[in-house]
Amino acid sequence: MGPVNWVAVVVAALAAGLLAFAWFGPLFGRAKARKVAPGKILARSRPERVAAITGGLLLLTSAMMGHMFARIGAETLAAKPWLYFMMSGGLALAFVIPALWISFTHIRVPIRVAMIDAGYWLAGYLTMGAVFWLLG
Repeated sequence: MGPVNWVAVVVAALAAGLLAFAWFGPLFGRAKARKVAPGKILARSRPERVAAITGGLLLLTSAMMGHMFARIGAETLAAKPWLYFMMSGGLALAFVIPALWISFTHIRVPIRVAMIDAGYWLAGYLTMGAVFWLLG
């Protein structure tokens, strides 16, 4: 196992966090896009708290992704750079998004909101993979 690239871990978490601000802000943060039920909209009463929790969890995710890439090794990743995207996107598609959708079905979140959130997690994980590739 090679060393974890801690610079890439922090930059990847920051990049995914910036994407979240754009994704859930100007892109899909409109009240109409986030409507959960007739007359109800997902509202954040304390956005700074949500941002802090999101940042911490993205850092945890990025650290685990950095550890995963370190286990593969720099030589293998240099020879097969697509592994950054295959593995980061695969984590989102095989674990994160299904878990999200399972939770959303239990609380009856509309498909539109579930698709917006799933799109973020796929884009966010691919962004983290791209950062590891660029800083690898």
